[in-house]
Amino acid sequence: MAEEWFDVVDEQDQVLRQAPRSVVHANHWLHRAAHIFVFNTRGELLVHRRSATKDECPNVCTSSASGHLAAGEDYATAAVRELEEELGLISPLEFLGIIPADGANTSFEFSGLFRTTTDQPPVFDPGEIASGEFLPLAEIASRLEHDPTDFTPCFRVLFHWYRDQFCVAGL
Repeated sequence: MAEEWFDVVDEQDQVLRQAPRSVVHANHWLHRAAHIFVFNTRGELLVHRRSATKDECPNVCTSSASGHLAAGEDYATAAVRELEEELGLISPLEFLGIIPADGANTSFEFSGLFRTTTDQPPVFDPGEIASGEFLPLAEIASRLEHDPTDFTPCFRVLFHWYRDQFCVAGL
């Protein structure tokens, strides 16, 4: 299988060039990812535990679905693709914003964050996801406070940004 190619970007998320995934990651070059927060109609957020075979952050919890943008791909196209590939879901996505790259805290990625609400049951891609569950935001916040290392650094950044932007104070 051919190695994935990514757009390498600058601090303003402007494309500089393309490079293979392994080179981008080895050099900690800035690149792009799309994350999707999938909610059910009860307002619970789907979090999944990454499979043990993942090269980064195996066996920890993260966004409902996420993935790198391929070279030349935009955030929205990648989000639709990742939602279907990882969860087997097709659902309208709402673009929430782009969270700037912040070194290791965001895996050197600009992260386009999307959300959707659906009660369709997800079908987890076993190569990507070990398990998943819908949880109230308050429970996720409690788990993050109790054991932040059980979540990817990027998810921690995205969840706090989401909570600050879209939730009532006190969550």
